[in-house]
Amino acid sequence: MVSRVSLGPENLPGDPGESHWAQPLFYRLRRHLQAQRGLTPYTVRNYMTDLLPFWHFLDEHPEQHLENIGRPFLRTYLHWLITDARPMTGGRGEMPPVRKGALGYVPRSVARKLSGLRVLFGFLAHEGDIPSDPTASLSTARAARRLPTFLDVDEASGLMDAAAATTPAGLRDRALLEVLYGAGLRVSELTGMNIADLELGQHQARVIGKGSKQRLVMLGSHAISAIEAYLHDGRPHLQAPRDNGALFLNRDGGRLTPRSVQKLVKAYALESGIEASVHPHTLRHSFATHLLDGGADLRVVQELLGHSTPTTTEIYTHVTQASARRTYVAAHPRASRSTPAPEST
Repeated sequence: MVSRVSLGPENLPGDPGESHWAQPLFYRLRRHLQAQRGLTPYTVRNYMTDLLPFWHFLDEHPEQHLENIGRPFLRTYLHWLITDARPMTGGRGEMPPVRKGALGYVPRSVARKLSGLRVLFGFLAHEGDIPSDPTASLSTARAARRLPTFLDVDEASGLMDAAAATTPAGLRDRALLEVLYGAGLRVSELTGMNIADLELGQHQARVIGKGSKQRLVMLGSHAISAIEAYLHDGRPHLQAPRDNGALFLNRDGGRLTPRSVQKLVKAYALESGIEASVHPHTLRHSFATHLLDGGADLRVVQELLGHSTPTTTEIYTHVTQASARRTYVAAHPRASRSTPAPEST
């Protein structure tokens, strides 16, 4: 029996609140995802935040207990998400200013929240708190897949050059940009790298990806040169007396955080003249797209990205097809509907 009692530790993203009945379950599930499934803190945070609307929906139905929930109630919840829910963010369920007053989540967000429900009820069934998992046969409309945004080759090169490698921080930034783009890393993989993970002689490095899985990634000549310059002339000026072994350091000698990398990438993108919003993951998308455009095999790109199945990687084939279609329409004289008809003779 999952009781509706309160528990009051610290506030965390997705935490329903210290006086809320779901908080004991929140902490149990969070510990399970971290310790048993080995998910990254970022993934765990997303799962927990995606469950926030469900806690609030249950508050509106106090007669409903987790042990008795079936598919009809969950379908009612999903319908509520689409039509009447007020989108919320972060801990405590704050309303984001830009969406205040708006009702209903977009299909992609609903699909994410259904994934959160599957995690929750799968955990409860495994722990014996409920007799069976009501989400096992629950389906919902598949959310349309958004094509990932990416930089063209010239934009990527301009972004790399925006980091002036003349100061310790500049050398660091040039190296991290080259590694992000040259190896197609997730930002958590980049910030988690240690000097001991580098195998520069073999042009490769070890990283820890999703699910704490280790893989080897390739480092190109530009990335190797940037790393060597940073290690020789940059990092020694940033490191603290007690070196933690992290590859990329902040100004205090600590490990650079994902948030810091996000800010750096955005700043250098603006400096290089890129108008679109650029994130570290944009460089990962660009890495995959440029490899496929260059003729790389899909399975090779899947391995380099650390995807467990080719399904996730296949989205980049749609990107390259869309790019090819735009080029065709723009360049071929018989492709555009606006092509003028030949003059009569």
